[in-house]
Amino acid sequence: MSKTSISDSLILPCGAILKNRIAKSAMSENLATADYLANNKLKKLYETWTRGGAGLLITGNVMCDKRHLGEPRNIVLENEISDTVALKEWAQAGTKNQTHLWMQINHPGKQSPKFLNHEPVSASAIPLRAPLNKLFNTPRALLEEEIYEIIERFTIAAKMAKEAGFTGVQIHGAHGYLVNQFLSPLHNTRTDIWGGSLNNRMRFTLEIYQSMRRELGNNFPISIKLNSADFQKGGFSEDESIEVVETLAHAGIDLVEISGGSYEAPEMMGISKIKNQSTIIREAYFLNYCEKLRLKVKVPLMLTGGFRSLQGMDSALKNNSCDIIGLARSLALNPNFPNELLNGLDVQSKVHPISTGIKAIDRAAPLEIIWYSHQLNRIGKGKLPDPNANAILVILEMILANGLESIKRVRAK
Repeated sequence: MSKTSISDSLILPCGAILKNRIAKSAMSENLATADYLANNKLKKLYETWTRGGAGLLITGNVMCDKRHLGEPRNIVLENEISDTVALKEWAQAGTKNQTHLWMQINHPGKQSPKFLNHEPVSASAIPLRAPLNKLFNTPRALLEEEIYEIIERFTIAAKMAKEAGFTGVQIHGAHGYLVNQFLSPLHNTRTDIWGGSLNNRMRFTLEIYQSMRRELGNNFPISIKLNSADFQKGGFSEDESIEVVETLAHAGIDLVEISGGSYEAPEMMGISKIKNQSTIIREAYFLNYCEKLRLKVKVPLMLTGGFRSLQGMDSALKNNSCDIIGLARSLALNPNFPNELLNGLDVQSKVHPISTGIKAIDRAAPLEIIWYSHQLNRIGKGKLPDPNANAILVILEMILANGLESIKRVRAK
Protein backbone atom coordinates (compact mmCIF):
# COMPACT_ATOMS: atom_id res chain seq x y z
CA MET A 1 0.00 0.00 0.00
CA SER A 2 1.14 3.52 -0.83
CA LYS A 3 0.51 6.70 1.15
CA THR A 4 -0.11 8.66 -2.05
CA SER A 5 -3.16 10.93 -2.04
CA ILE A 6 -4.79 13.11 -4.67
CA SER A 7 -3.24 16.22 -3.12
CA ASP A 8 0.35 15.01 -3.61
CA SER A 9 2.47 16.55 -6.34
CA LEU A 10 4.07 14.41 -9.04
CA ILE A 11 7.46 14.85 -10.70
CA LEU A 12 7.41 13.61 -14.29
CA PRO A 13 10.45 11.97 -15.96
CA CYS A 14 11.17 15.22 -17.84
CA GLY A 15 11.34 17.13 -14.54
CA ALA A 16 8.00 18.96 -14.82
CA ILE A 17 5.91 18.99 -11.64
CA LEU A 18 2.14 18.50 -11.45
CA LYS A 19 0.74 20.15 -8.32
CA ASN A 20 -1.67 17.29 -7.55
CA ARG A 21 -2.90 13.94 -8.88
CA ILE A 22 -6.15 15.11 -10.51
CA ALA A 23 -6.27 15.66 -14.27
CA LYS A 24 -9.03 16.74 -16.59
CA SER A 25 -8.98 14.21 -19.40
CA ALA A 26 -9.74 15.27 -22.97
CA MET A 27 -13.28 16.01 -24.06
CA SER A 28 -13.92 17.25 -27.58
CA GLU A 29 -15.07 20.82 -27.00
CA ASN A 30 -16.25 21.40 -30.59
CA LEU A 31 -16.01 25.14 -29.90
CA ALA A 32 -13.54 26.36 -32.54
CA THR A 33 -14.30 29.13 -35.01
CA ALA A 34 -15.32 28.31 -38.57
CA ASP A 35 -11.63 28.74 -39.44
CA TYR A 36 -10.59 26.11 -36.86
CA LEU A 37 -9.11 28.67 -34.47
CA ALA A 38 -9.36 29.13 -30.72
CA ASN A 39 -11.72 31.76 -29.31
CA ASN A 40 -13.08 33.34 -26.14
CA LYS A 41 -15.32 30.36 -25.37
CA LEU A 42 -12.31 28.06 -25.07
CA LYS A 43 -10.47 30.69 -23.05
CA LYS A 44 -13.39 31.03 -20.62
CA LEU A 45 -13.92 27.26 -20.37
CA TYR A 46 -10.31 26.52 -19.45
CA GLU A 47 -9.98 29.52 -17.17
CA THR A 48 -12.96 28.13 -15.25
CA TRP A 49 -11.25 24.76 -14.94
CA THR A 50 -8.02 26.31 -13.66
CA ARG A 51 -10.04 27.71 -10.77
CA GLY A 52 -11.47 24.24 -10.20
CA GLY A 53 -8.23 22.84 -8.77
CA ALA A 54 -7.02 20.11 -11.13
CA GLY A 55 -3.24 19.95 -11.53
CA LEU A 56 -3.44 19.02 -15.23
CA LEU A 57 -5.86 19.99 -17.99
CA ILE A 58 -5.72 18.13 -21.32
CA THR A 59 -7.48 19.74 -24.26
CA GLY A 60 -9.93 18.05 -26.59
CA ASN A 61 -8.40 16.65 -29.75
CA VAL A 62 -6.61 19.27 -31.85
CA MET A 63 -6.24 18.16 -35.45
CA CYS A 64 -2.98 18.44 -37.36
CA ASP A 65 -4.58 18.58 -40.84
CA LYS A 66 -7.66 20.63 -41.78
CA ARG A 67 -8.38 18.22 -44.64
CA HIS A 68 -9.01 15.51 -42.06
CA LEU A 69 -11.37 16.51 -39.26
CA GLY A 70 -13.25 14.49 -36.70
CA GLU A 71 -15.80 17.26 -36.18
CA PRO A 72 -16.55 20.56 -37.95
CA ARG A 73 -15.45 22.73 -35.04
CA ASN A 74 -12.12 21.08 -34.26
CA ILE A 75 -9.10 23.30 -33.58
CA VAL A 76 -6.48 22.74 -36.29
CA LEU A 77 -2.78 23.62 -36.06
CA GLU A 78 -0.88 23.86 -39.32
CA ASN A 79 2.02 25.89 -40.66
CA GLU A 80 -0.20 28.26 -42.62
CA ILE A 81 -2.16 29.37 -39.55
CA SER A 82 -0.68 32.76 -38.68
CA ASP A 83 -3.24 34.07 -36.16
CA THR A 84 -1.88 32.66 -32.91
CA VAL A 85 -3.19 35.42 -30.62
CA ALA A 86 -6.27 33.42 -29.55
CA LEU A 87 -4.13 30.30 -29.17
CA LYS A 88 -1.81 32.13 -26.79
CA GLU A 89 -4.76 33.54 -24.85
CA TRP A 90 -6.16 30.01 -24.52
CA ALA A 91 -2.79 28.83 -23.18
CA GLN A 92 -2.55 31.73 -20.74
CA ALA A 93 -6.07 31.09 -19.44
CA GLY A 94 -5.45 27.36 -19.01
CA THR A 95 -2.17 27.69 -17.12
CA LYS A 96 -3.35 29.96 -14.32
CA ASN A 97 -2.95 28.84 -10.70
CA GLN A 98 0.12 26.71 -11.52
CA THR A 99 -2.03 24.44 -13.68
CA HIS A 100 -0.49 22.43 -16.50
CA LEU A 101 -2.28 22.68 -19.85
CA TRP A 102 -1.41 20.01 -22.39
CA MET A 103 -2.62 19.94 -25.96
CA GLN A 104 -3.95 16.64 -27.25
CA ILE A 105 -2.91 16.25 -30.90
CA ASN A 106 -4.81 13.94 -33.22
CA HIS A 107 -5.49 12.73 -36.74
CA PRO A 108 -8.83 10.92 -37.21
CA GLY A 109 -7.79 8.64 -40.05
CA LYS A 110 -10.89 6.78 -41.22
CA GLN A 111 -12.98 8.26 -38.36
CA SER A 112 -13.66 11.41 -40.37
CA PRO A 113 -17.38 11.66 -41.30
CA LYS A 114 -18.59 11.60 -44.91
CA PHE A 115 -19.92 15.14 -44.81
CA LEU A 116 -16.46 16.40 -43.80
CA ASN A 117 -14.21 14.11 -45.81
CA HIS A 118 -14.86 12.35 -49.10
CA GLU A 119 -11.53 10.51 -49.01
CA PRO A 120 -10.35 9.63 -45.51
CA VAL A 121 -7.02 7.87 -45.07
CA SER A 122 -5.79 5.08 -42.85
CA ALA A 123 -3.09 2.46 -42.50
CA SER A 124 -5.11 0.22 -44.84
CA ALA A 125 -8.19 0.54 -47.03
CA ILE A 126 -10.51 -1.17 -44.56
CA PRO A 127 -13.93 0.39 -43.87
CA LEU A 128 -15.54 0.71 -40.47
CA ARG A 129 -18.02 -2.09 -39.93
CA ALA A 130 -21.77 -1.67 -40.45
CA PRO A 131 -23.67 0.47 -39.63
CA LEU A 132 -20.76 2.92 -39.26
CA ASN A 133 -19.87 2.49 -42.93
CA LYS A 134 -22.98 4.56 -43.71
CA LEU A 135 -21.44 7.54 -41.95
CA PHE A 136 -17.77 7.10 -42.83
CA ASN A 137 -16.30 6.49 -46.29
CA THR A 138 -13.92 3.62 -46.91
CA PRO A 139 -10.42 5.03 -46.35
CA ARG A 140 -7.55 5.08 -48.80
CA ALA A 141 -4.33 3.39 -47.64
CA LEU A 142 -1.63 5.95 -46.96
CA LEU A 143 1.47 6.06 -49.13
CA GLU A 144 4.74 5.90 -47.23
CA GLU A 145 5.62 9.51 -48.02
CA GLU A 146 2.22 10.53 -46.63
CA ILE A 147 2.95 8.68 -43.40
CA TYR A 148 6.12 10.71 -42.93
CA GLU A 149 4.19 13.89 -43.74
CA ILE A 150 1.64 13.12 -40.99
CA ILE A 151 4.46 12.46 -38.50
CA GLU A 152 5.79 15.91 -39.38
CA ARG A 153 2.32 17.41 -38.96
CA PHE A 154 2.05 15.99 -35.43
CA THR A 155 5.44 17.54 -34.68
CA ILE A 156 4.54 20.94 -36.16
CA ALA A 157 1.36 21.06 -34.07
CA ALA A 158 3.35 20.16 -30.94
CA LYS A 159 5.91 22.88 -31.69
CA MET A 160 3.14 25.46 -32.19
CA ALA A 161 1.55 24.39 -28.90
CA LYS A 162 4.80 24.89 -27.01
CA GLU A 163 5.43 28.27 -28.64
CA ALA A 164 1.91 29.40 -27.71
CA GLY A 165 2.48 28.58 -24.03
CA PHE A 166 0.98 25.13 -23.57
CA THR A 167 3.05 23.24 -21.01
CA GLY A 168 2.87 19.78 -22.61
CA VAL A 169 1.35 17.71 -25.40
CA GLN A 170 -0.48 14.42 -25.66
CA ILE A 171 -0.53 12.08 -28.66
CA HIS A 172 -4.03 10.67 -29.12
CA GLY A 173 -3.33 6.98 -29.67
CA ALA A 174 -6.69 5.63 -28.49
CA HIS A 175 -10.38 5.38 -29.44
CA GLY A 176 -9.86 4.17 -32.99
CA TYR A 177 -8.18 7.28 -34.41
CA LEU A 178 -5.25 7.06 -36.85
CA VAL A 179 -2.50 6.17 -34.36
CA ASN A 180 -4.75 3.44 -32.96
CA GLN A 181 -5.57 2.29 -36.51
CA PHE A 182 -1.88 1.68 -37.17
CA LEU A 183 -1.54 -0.27 -33.92
CA SER A 184 -4.52 -2.54 -34.60
CA PRO A 185 -3.99 -5.70 -36.69
CA LEU A 186 -7.69 -5.47 -37.54
CA HIS A 187 -7.26 -2.11 -39.25
CA ASN A 188 -3.61 -2.35 -40.32
CA THR A 189 -2.93 -5.12 -42.83
CA ARG A 190 0.07 -3.47 -44.46
CA THR A 191 2.98 -5.63 -45.61
CA ASP A 192 5.68 -2.93 -45.48
CA ILE A 193 7.63 -1.62 -42.46
CA TRP A 194 4.45 -0.03 -41.05
CA GLY A 195 2.43 -3.25 -40.73
CA GLY A 196 2.56 -6.92 -39.85
CA SER A 197 4.44 -7.48 -36.60
CA LEU A 198 3.69 -5.38 -33.53
CA ASN A 199 7.11 -3.76 -33.86
CA ASN A 200 6.12 -2.59 -37.32
CA ARG A 201 2.60 -1.54 -36.30
CA MET A 202 3.93 0.56 -33.41
CA ARG A 203 6.54 2.21 -35.64
CA PHE A 204 4.15 5.08 -36.51
CA THR A 205 3.50 5.79 -32.83
CA LEU A 206 7.17 5.66 -31.91
CA GLU A 207 8.22 7.84 -34.85
CA ILE A 208 5.70 10.52 -33.82
CA TYR A 209 6.99 10.49 -30.26
CA GLN A 210 10.66 10.58 -31.26
CA SER A 211 10.08 13.38 -33.77
CA MET A 212 8.28 15.43 -31.13
CA ARG A 213 11.03 14.79 -28.58
CA ARG A 214 13.73 15.99 -30.99
CA GLU A 215 11.76 19.19 -31.62
CA LEU A 216 10.52 19.91 -28.10
CA GLY A 217 13.57 18.87 -26.07
CA ASN A 218 13.99 16.58 -23.08
CA ASN A 219 12.40 18.93 -20.53
CA PHE A 220 8.99 19.31 -22.16
CA PRO A 221 6.22 16.83 -21.17
CA ILE A 222 5.08 14.44 -23.91
CA SER A 223 2.36 11.93 -23.14
CA ILE A 224 0.15 9.49 -24.98
CA LYS A 225 -3.44 8.34 -24.59
CA LEU A 226 -3.49 4.64 -25.36
CA ASN A 227 -6.09 1.90 -25.50
CA SER A 228 -5.79 -0.90 -22.98
CA ALA A 229 -7.40 -2.89 -25.79
CA ASP A 230 -9.75 -2.31 -28.73
CA PHE A 231 -12.33 -4.80 -27.39
CA GLN A 232 -12.74 -6.31 -30.85
CA LYS A 233 -11.89 -9.83 -31.95
CA GLY A 234 -8.57 -9.70 -33.79
CA GLY A 235 -7.90 -6.13 -32.67
CA PHE A 236 -5.25 -4.45 -30.53
CA SER A 237 -4.93 -6.60 -27.39
CA GLU A 238 -3.95 -6.00 -23.77
CA ASP A 239 -0.68 -7.86 -24.21
CA GLU A 240 0.18 -5.74 -27.25
CA SER A 241 -0.78 -2.57 -25.41
CA ILE A 242 1.54 -3.45 -22.54
CA GLU A 243 4.40 -4.02 -24.97
CA VAL A 244 3.79 -0.66 -26.63
CA VAL A 245 3.84 1.09 -23.23
CA GLU A 246 7.08 -0.69 -22.32
CA THR A 247 8.65 0.53 -25.57
CA LEU A 248 7.49 4.11 -25.06
CA ALA A 249 8.59 4.09 -21.42
CA HIS A 250 12.06 2.97 -22.49
CA ALA A 251 12.08 5.77 -25.09
CA GLY A 252 11.37 8.34 -22.36
CA ILE A 253 7.69 9.22 -22.57
CA ASP A 254 6.50 11.21 -19.54
CA LEU A 255 2.95 9.95 -18.99
CA VAL A 256 0.65 7.25 -20.36
CA GLU A 257 -3.10 7.77 -20.08
CA ILE A 258 -5.09 4.55 -20.21
CA SER A 259 -8.45 4.26 -21.92
CA GLY A 260 -10.01 1.75 -24.30
CA GLY A 261 -12.41 1.13 -27.16
CA SER A 262 -13.32 2.94 -30.36
CA TYR A 263 -16.32 4.07 -32.39
CA GLU A 264 -16.97 0.39 -33.12
CA ALA A 265 -16.68 -0.69 -29.47
CA PRO A 266 -17.16 2.40 -27.26
CA GLU A 267 -15.82 0.96 -24.00
CA MET A 268 -14.53 4.42 -22.99
CA MET A 269 -18.16 5.42 -22.42
CA GLY A 270 -18.59 2.67 -19.85
CA ILE A 271 -21.61 1.17 -21.62
CA SER A 272 -20.72 -2.44 -20.80
CA LYS A 273 -18.75 -1.65 -17.66
CA ILE A 274 -21.71 -0.36 -15.67
CA LYS A 275 -23.07 -3.90 -15.52
CA ASN A 276 -19.83 -5.34 -14.12
CA GLN A 277 -20.08 -5.63 -10.32
CA SER A 278 -16.32 -5.44 -9.70
CA THR A 279 -16.14 -2.27 -11.79
CA ILE A 280 -19.06 -0.76 -9.87
CA ILE A 281 -17.20 -1.35 -6.59
CA ARG A 282 -13.79 -0.16 -7.80
CA GLU A 283 -15.27 2.48 -10.16
CA ALA A 284 -12.52 2.77 -12.79
CA TYR A 285 -13.25 0.98 -16.08
CA PHE A 286 -9.68 -0.07 -16.90
CA LEU A 287 -8.25 -0.57 -13.42
CA ASN A 288 -7.42 -4.27 -13.87
CA TYR A 289 -5.32 -3.48 -16.94
CA CYS A 290 -3.52 -0.67 -15.11
CA GLU A 291 -2.58 -3.06 -12.31
CA LYS A 292 -1.08 -5.50 -14.85
CA LEU A 293 0.78 -2.66 -16.53
CA ARG A 294 2.17 -1.33 -13.25
CA LEU A 295 4.05 -4.61 -12.77
CA LYS A 296 5.87 -3.95 -16.05
CA VAL A 297 6.67 -0.22 -16.08
CA LYS A 298 7.50 2.67 -13.77
CA VAL A 299 6.36 5.44 -16.14
CA PRO A 300 3.57 7.57 -14.60
CA LEU A 301 0.12 6.19 -15.44
CA MET A 302 -3.08 8.19 -15.71
CA LEU A 303 -6.31 6.21 -15.45
CA THR A 304 -9.45 7.72 -16.93
CA GLY A 305 -13.03 6.50 -16.96
CA GLY A 306 -15.47 5.66 -14.18
CA PHE A 307 -14.08 7.47 -11.13
CA ARG A 308 -16.94 9.00 -9.15
CA SER A 309 -15.83 9.28 -5.49
CA LEU A 310 -12.84 10.26 -3.37
CA GLN A 311 -12.84 6.75 -1.94
CA GLY A 312 -12.46 5.16 -5.39
CA MET A 313 -9.70 7.58 -6.36
CA ASP A 314 -7.76 7.17 -3.12
CA SER A 315 -8.01 3.41 -3.40
CA ALA A 316 -6.48 3.41 -6.90
CA LEU A 317 -3.62 5.66 -5.78
CA LYS A 318 -2.91 3.86 -2.53
CA ASN A 319 -2.87 0.50 -4.32
CA ASN A 320 -0.31 2.01 -6.73
CA SER A 321 -2.61 1.10 -9.64
CA CYS A 322 -2.08 4.52 -11.18
CA ASP A 323 -0.39 7.85 -10.47
CA ILE A 324 -2.99 10.30 -11.76
CA ILE A 325 -6.79 10.24 -11.65
CA GLY A 326 -8.38 11.28 -14.93
CA LEU A 327 -11.79 12.98 -14.81
CA ALA A 328 -13.81 14.26 -17.75
CA ARG A 329 -17.61 14.41 -17.65
CA SER A 330 -17.52 15.08 -13.89
CA LEU A 331 -15.80 18.41 -14.59
CA ALA A 332 -18.33 19.29 -17.28
CA LEU A 333 -21.04 19.12 -14.62
CA ASN A 334 -19.05 20.51 -11.70
CA PRO A 335 -15.90 22.47 -12.64
CA ASN A 336 -15.09 22.82 -8.93
CA PHE A 337 -15.16 19.06 -8.31
CA PRO A 338 -11.33 18.77 -7.89
CA ASN A 339 -11.30 21.48 -5.20
CA GLU A 340 -14.07 19.69 -3.31
CA LEU A 341 -12.14 16.43 -3.48
CA LEU A 342 -8.86 18.07 -2.44
CA ASN A 343 -10.61 19.59 0.55
CA GLY A 344 -11.70 16.12 1.63
CA LEU A 345 -15.40 16.73 1.15
CA ASP A 346 -17.63 13.68 0.87
CA VAL A 347 -18.79 14.50 -2.65
CA GLN A 348 -19.89 12.31 -5.54
CA SER A 349 -19.64 12.97 -9.25
CA LYS A 350 -22.86 14.30 -10.77
CA VAL A 351 -22.44 12.14 -13.87
CA HIS A 352 -25.62 10.19 -14.56
CA PRO A 353 -27.21 8.30 -17.47
CA ILE A 354 -28.78 10.59 -20.08
CA SER A 355 -32.13 9.74 -21.61
CA THR A 356 -34.92 11.52 -23.46
CA GLY A 357 -37.42 8.96 -22.20
CA ILE A 358 -38.07 7.99 -25.81
CA LYS A 359 -36.27 4.77 -26.74
CA ALA A 360 -36.20 5.49 -30.49
CA ILE A 361 -34.42 8.82 -29.95
CA ASP A 362 -32.08 7.34 -27.34
CA ARG A 363 -31.01 4.69 -29.87
CA ALA A 364 -30.70 7.12 -32.78
CA ALA A 365 -28.71 9.92 -31.16
CA PRO A 366 -25.53 9.79 -29.03
CA LEU A 367 -27.03 11.65 -26.12
CA GLU A 368 -23.89 11.53 -23.97
CA ILE A 369 -21.81 13.45 -26.53
CA ILE A 370 -24.51 15.97 -27.41
CA TRP A 371 -25.58 16.59 -23.83
CA TYR A 372 -22.05 17.06 -22.44
CA SER A 373 -21.05 19.27 -25.38
CA HIS A 374 -24.00 21.43 -24.35
CA GLN A 375 -22.52 21.72 -20.84
CA LEU A 376 -19.09 22.76 -22.18
CA ASN A 377 -20.75 25.37 -24.37
CA ARG A 378 -22.57 26.79 -21.33
CA ILE A 379 -19.33 27.09 -19.34
CA GLY A 380 -17.65 28.71 -22.36
CA LYS A 381 -20.39 31.33 -22.35
CA GLY A 382 -19.77 32.05 -18.68
CA LYS A 383 -22.84 30.15 -17.50
CA LEU A 384 -23.09 27.42 -14.90
CA PRO A 385 -23.55 23.80 -16.06
CA ASP A 386 -27.12 22.53 -15.98
CA PRO A 387 -27.15 18.94 -14.63
CA ASN A 388 -30.92 18.84 -15.15
CA ALA A 389 -30.91 19.98 -18.77
CA ASN A 390 -33.70 18.34 -20.76
CA ALA A 391 -32.13 15.98 -23.30
CA ILE A 392 -34.78 16.58 -25.98
CA LEU A 393 -34.35 20.35 -25.73
CA VAL A 394 -30.57 19.96 -25.92
CA ILE A 395 -30.91 17.95 -29.15
CA LEU A 396 -33.28 20.51 -30.65
CA GLU A 397 -30.93 23.33 -29.68
CA MET A 398 -28.02 21.62 -31.43
CA ILE A 399 -30.07 20.98 -34.58
CA LEU A 400 -31.20 24.62 -34.67
CA ALA A 401 -27.64 25.87 -34.19
CA ASN A 402 -25.79 23.47 -36.49
CA GLY A 403 -28.36 21.59 -38.59
CA LEU A 404 -29.02 17.88 -38.81
CA GLU A 405 -25.36 17.29 -39.64
CA SER A 406 -24.59 18.08 -35.99
CA ILE A 407 -26.35 14.85 -35.07
CA LYS A 408 -24.73 12.82 -37.82
CA ARG A 409 -21.23 13.85 -36.90
CA VAL A 410 -21.36 12.28 -33.47
CA ARG A 411 -23.74 9.38 -33.99
CA ALA A 412 -20.96 6.81 -34.04
CA LYS A 413 -18.83 8.35 -31.33
